[in-house]
Amino acid sequence: MKRTKSRIWAAGIAAPAVLTTVGLLVAAGPSNSPAVDVQAASATAARATVPPLSAEQMNVANSLSQAFRNVADRVLPAVVAIETRPDRTAMASDGDAGHGTHRRPNQNPFKGTPFEDMFRDGRLQQAPHKSPPRQSPPGRAGIGSGVIIDSAGIVLTNNHVVAGGGKVIVRTQQGREYEAMEVYTDPKTDIAVVRIEGDDTLVSAPLGDSETAAVGDWVVALGQPFGLESTVTAGIISAKNRGIGITDRENFIQTDAAINPGNSGGPLVNLHGEVVGINTAISSRGGGNNGVGFAVPSNLARWVSDQLVRSGTVRRAYLGVGIQPVSFELAEQLGVSPKSGVAVTNVFADTPAAEMGLQSGDVVVRFGDQAVSSPQQLQLAVERSALGSTVAVEVIRDGQTIMLEYEPATSPESSTASQPATEAAEPAVRPMGLEVAPLSERVAKQLGVEDANGVVITAVQPGSAAAEAGLKASMVIRQVNRQDVESPEQFARAVQNDEDGRILLLIGTSDGSRFVVVDGS
Repeated sequence: MKRTKSRIWAAGIAAPAVLTTVGLLVAAGPSNSPAVDVQAASATAARATVPPLSAEQMNVANSLSQAFRNVADRVLPAVVAIETRPDRTAMASDGDAGHGTHRRPNQNPFKGTPFEDMFRDGRLQQAPHKSPPRQSPPGRAGIGSGVIIDSAGIVLTNNHVVAGGGKVIVRTQQGREYEAMEVYTDPKTDIAVVRIEGDDTLVSAPLGDSETAAVGDWVVALGQPFGLESTVTAGIISAKNRGIGITDRENFIQTDAAINPGNSGGPLVNLHGEVVGINTAISSRGGGNNGVGFAVPSNLARWVSDQLVRSGTVRRAYLGVGIQPVSFELAEQLGVSPKSGVAVTNVFADTPAAEMGLQSGDVVVRFGDQAVSSPQQLQLAVERSALGSTVAVEVIRDGQTIMLEYEPATSPESSTASQPATEAAEPAVRPMGLEVAPLSERVAKQLGVEDANGVVITAVQPGSAAAEAGLKASMVIRQVNRQDVESPEQFARAVQNDEDGRILLLIGTSDGSRFVVVDGS
């Protein structure tokens, strides 16, 4: 079979697309040759055995096709291309700003303590992080997309589309260009609002209810992939409530509708022509569509954009707890069904959680009228709580259902200062393949944990039950089977007193606290 290749080159596309056409197989010889006669006879027989499409089947196909047309006709006029023209001076200084302070992967957390030498033997080196799905990189011919949600000039897009400073240019489907008058961003959700001067020519798209969108629903993605304006792709909702590790607040809709670089900020639309998501990220090895795209749900985008338009900032409520998912092993220990709630690992002092009576080991199964099964769901539900209201919270504690009341409070912008440090004590060998030592205030500060309650792991024996459970040196053990431990001796007694062989530990790190089940039998 002969293959011919043609390359399509377009300005602003880093890697040219390659199209392959497959030639038709033609038998040699005259038209009345036996080979041709056999092939023709076979084709005729095959057509005879395939029944034609019924009128009902054709109607279904045509109805779906018409639905896609209607969506395109209705929403495309509201889709815009967004280009940033950054100031070169700002770009030069951006590389050293805005990233915060982070510990390097192999930096010694015990530097300046008696444990410093133990880190040098390689036992405590941190493993590299797995790269998460990435946000669609901008194309050269139009950095991204957006959607007009109010004809007064309100455009919804991604924060990463407009980040970087400089001028933001919005180009409509009619070819008109507007320079942004105001740009408001919320990096925690990767949502941004661009305000342009509204006029009678602007067409807006309605925001739908993303909660009613279900897995399997048809959706359409619109935008400017690779700088190709007015592009429409179709697929279904593949999953909901996804957390993929690219923003602080995640509850993504996953879709197999083709999303490519340049689609960022464009709308994901249902067959009613309502925006149910803002296309944000793709999971891709080569930078193109692999059938796994992610969109910020419209309900979250609406909540963020309403506040940005009204005040230019986003105010969030907070609870004051550490939380983690309920795994199968953890569910057995806490007396609940797997994935039926969110486990509370820490309750911080002087917070709404402490005031309402939440305790470490509680499992939150419902917040207000919403059932919660993941940390992302609970976090977003809490943050969107209306200040001045009261929210009913259903909790499972020691196998019993109790009801608590939460009074929302605005999240504080600063954390409590660290306490003065003291010297650390020498380590001691303990059970389960662990070596632990007392946790001083100085070591707690160096490890980035919030207080000095518990014992610090200084070494983990390879192949031990603790190693198989994922325990590592520099982690802090705060509880054993729901009981606080304050010394190596107390930790050893608690482990020895365990009867069923499965030990529930509350582990603290610089990222917070979580429960871990260790098979100590």
